[in-house]
Amino acid sequence: MAKVYITNVGVLNNPSTFFDAFQFELTIECTEELKEDLEWKMIYVGSAESVEHDQVLDTIDVGPVPVGRHIFVFRADPPDASKIPESDAVGVTIVLLTCSYRGQEFVRVGYYVNNDYADPELRVNPPPKPLFHQLTRNILASKPRVTRFKINWDDGPEDGLNDLQMMDDDIPSTSSKSRQREAALEDNSLESTPMESGIKALNED
Repeated sequence: MAKVYITNVGVLNNPSTFFDAFQFELTIECTEELKEDLEWKMIYVGSAESVEHDQVLDTIDVGPVPVGRHIFVFRADPPDASKIPESDAVGVTIVLLTCSYRGQEFVRVGYYVNNDYADPELRVNPPPKPLFHQLTRNILASKPRVTRFKINWDDGPEDGLNDLQMMDDDIPSTSSKSRQREAALEDNSLESTPMESGIKALNED
């Protein structure tokens, strides 16, 4: 049984310009005191074609984590525009929030992100090269998707990774990173876990 649950995610500073920071307010519930820190990552998907364009915007360690309810803001700078393929700059992409314990990812929350020009004229006649400073970023805050993985909370990461693979077998995807990323936006309830209002919202269409 999981020892940490995300009970709510608030999307701050939304909509915003492309170069504004990402900000998420996370509320978590810890049912048992953890011996080690939680590792959070924020990942921007630069292209649906290849994980090579994914950018880890930030990684933070949160701990110690005592029993109870905790709220914190995860802030990260925007992606490096020069690393995003020009054909993928405008349109819909994904931002992921992941959390791991002892090297084992146990939850992943994915949001659709739409980058589009604020100027109607640029929408109708987009320039051949993307003008990132003219883009508005809009995160679809009401439609996140959560994927949970079973891990071993008490022993080393080896046992936890075995559990993770078992849970991946239940996801309608291959084992590649690109398909795992797509799974983050599918409505998968992989564990029988207590459902707080925030998590319930993450799983509903």
